[in-house]
Amino acid sequence: MSNSLRFVIKGLKASVENKEILKGIDLEMNGGEVHAVMGPNGTGKSTLASSLMGHPKYTVTEGTAVLDGNDLLEMEVDERSRAGLFLAMQYPSEIAGVTNSDFLRSALNARREEGNEISLIKFIRQMEKKMKELEIDPQFMHRYLNEGFSGGEKKRNEILQMMMLEPRIVILDEIDSGLDIDALKIVAAGVNSLRSEDRAFLIITHYQRLLNYIKPDFVHVMMQGRIVKSGGSELAERLEAEGYDWVKEELGIVDETVGQSEEDEFKVPMNTIAPKY
Repeated sequence: MSNSLRFVIKGLKASVENKEILKGIDLEMNGGEVHAVMGPNGTGKSTLASSLMGHPKYTVTEGTAVLDGNDLLEMEVDERSRAGLFLAMQYPSEIAGVTNSDFLRSALNARREEGNEISLIKFIRQMEKKMKELEIDPQFMHRYLNEGFSGGEKKRNEILQMMMLEPRIVILDEIDSGLDIDALKIVAAGVNSLRSEDRAFLIITHYQRLLNYIKPDFVHVMMQGRIVKSGGSELAERLEAEGYDWVKEELGIVDETVGQSEEDEFKVPMNTIAPKY
């Protein structure tokens, strides 16, 4: 794998309304890698995504997140985007009055230096090409952002944004939820088209079925606000077949969700650095 991109998270803790959700996340991602984060509801997966993107609801209390030597946590949200982070949200917002094309062109130009904005003709050609690949109706270009879109249309629209912006760190938060099998294949094809040695993916999902089409290099299980187990793609297959009970039994976990008191939490080493094969 290429070492041109390096993203290292160490000891990351984050709270929401003074309640600690992330309790020490360690994760290392390099260029060309796809990491899948799995786990039951309420274990901190979406909090990890939102904390990395700088959502104001989430307060990082400890730890570091360093992208190519730069402290991500010291950056504002727009600076994180310019540094190459992208989040495909679990619940994309609807924005009336702003068309898809206006939104995307503004996002692209915000990443460019003044005087180097993308021309309207070049932008339209690029957007039409990507929409065709994702089998998105060309009229969506002129519709207001996500307004009246079905769940599946919103998810395809998130992948369209990803393909247009070409970020370096791609975070997909349950991009597969609400998709039928045909839409899932199209979305996965869009993701796979961007796999490269200078880009890394963090895919948050409940189900192994997405990973049938986007093969991960590493799979991590989150419980109680920590990554408790890491492995290869075979880990996702076992979780699909057997569920999470065997992980809980193996590690002595009673309640996998965030919210137990510290005295009740299991006391095992939280080795979260992805193994290298």
